[in-house]
Amino acid sequence: MSDLLDVLVIGAGQAGLAAGYFLRHTNLRFQLVDAAPEIGHVWQTRYDSLRLFTPAKRNALPGLPFPGDPEHYPGKDDVAGYLRAYARTFALPVQLATRVTRLHARDGTFTAVTDRGALRARQVVIAVGAFGVPFIPPFARHLDPGVLQLHSSAYRHPAQLPAGRVLVVGCGNSGAQIAEELTRTHQVTVALGRRQPRLPQRLLGRDIFDWSDRVRLFDRSVDTPLGAFLRGHDPLIGTNLTARKLKVRPRVTGAVGRVVHFEDGTVASFGAVVWATGYRGGYAWLDLPVLNDRGEPLHARGVTSVPGVYFLGLSWQHTRSSALLGGVGRDAEYLAERIFEEHHRRSARDG
Repeated sequence: MSDLLDVLVIGAGQAGLAAGYFLRHTNLRFQLVDAAPEIGHVWQTRYDSLRLFTPAKRNALPGLPFPGDPEHYPGKDDVAGYLRAYARTFALPVQLATRVTRLHARDGTFTAVTDRGALRARQVVIAVGAFGVPFIPPFARHLDPGVLQLHSSAYRHPAQLPAGRVLVVGCGNSGAQIAEELTRTHQVTVALGRRQPRLPQRLLGRDIFDWSDRVRLFDRSVDTPLGAFLRGHDPLIGTNLTARKLKVRPRVTGAVGRVVHFEDGTVASFGAVVWATGYRGGYAWLDLPVLNDRGEPLHARGVTSVPGVYFLGLSWQHTRSSALLGGVGRDAEYLAERIFEEHHRRSARDG
């Protein structure tokens, strides 16, 4: 059993690294752990053509500017390299290839059981990010084995897919980028669960986020009426699917053999399906009362009802920017302050 840490940060992606930056400014003893073999691994393994929809000047974590032209839109390898440089720059204590299989509490101390032994801490930040377990609808298993199925997390490039008709299910920003890329080589249909508002990447020569700053559009708290509206109507930024040769269908309701059924009663057959259907939490290892009956975190801006347990890097944790590179730092700073307050509260109580 290891020595007792003041803070254990589970996850060393952008959220965990931002937490580490602010913890570095305290006298607390902390450690970051991550299941990946290297920092930036999640980004490194995304699809080859991925581009952020925020320019470099908006993708900096606290204390270190994102390199290159401030107006360029970084790719996945740029982000992975930046995260590795960030950890080196601030000498953050990261232990890689360490998967947490259970987190539980006893007498106010938390124990993380890992495949490399146990770690004990007085407080824990769960910073595994917004991308948990890839979600594919259960009815997908009724598709014929000859239909190639990929979740968007496993998609890399068009050559993975057989020639012919491809269905992309879901059209968030990743799904839209994948669908747009596939139109160059395949016959593409996109199934939309709901129509999303679309914003241009640039307007009158300026990035759309420059304009949104004037009304703080992406910094509105989820607790405000506008924030709540935006959470339910997340805009598609930059990708213009209507300018491409593709078909748009409504929500997928089922599948049998090579045939997919749509909400409007129509059907169509496909040789491949890309499921851009998002993720589910993946918190089965959490043996703490911090999840609702759907397995989702219960928190107020990352602070849970269990003293000393926090979430960081969640989608809409506080604002639209909470899960973005350029926004997670604000939540990390907020939680670092709560962690320091809790540390002093416990110190005073224990004498």
